[in-house]
Amino acid sequence: MVRRAGGVGPPGSGRRSGPDTEEDDMATAEIGLVLSVVATGLWSGLLLMLVTILHPIYAPRAATGFREDMGRLLPVARRSPTNYVLVIAMVLAPVVALVGLWSQPTSAVFVLVAAGLGAVVIGPLLTSSLLAERNYAVILGWGPAGPPDDWRIARARYLRLNWLRAALTWAALALFVTATFLYLTP
Repeated sequence: MVRRAGGVGPPGSGRRSGPDTEEDDMATAEIGLVLSVVATGLWSGLLLMLVTILHPIYAPRAATGFREDMGRLLPVARRSPTNYVLVIAMVLAPVVALVGLWSQPTSAVFVLVAAGLGAVVIGPLLTSSLLAERNYAVILGWGPAGPPDDWRIARARYLRLNWLRAALTWAALALFVTATFLYLTP
């Protein structure tokens, strides 16, 4: 179990010290770790459904059918509070854990949480905001007369980006679960 050692400064120095601070840091780390696992676990389930159930439906569709499917899914998915809440939770919860673990920056738990946070930032956050959203705009911009000749490129990109986000989310989940296990196991 990774636990914080005593205080960091003499009384009156303005630095935190004492058993209460140690307990606060432990509670902060535990809350952050558990919330990281919960939020990332929920997001992992959402992506598992997307890539293993919806992808097989969308992948063989012809251009018009794919556009119609995306026209129904994307406007709802892009504005879903679930997406915003879970992505924000996946970013903030590990930050909370890292605050609680701040006195142990070389511990395995700290490194695992930091790596998990990196996977979340690269996957669900940046891949979505910088790449997937642009691709969604391309797909939703196809006119009713039919998608352009190179529509398969956008569909392939849609499928690949979902798999990338899923893989990074699952990696983050594994890192958070491992960190939580190491932290909570005596």
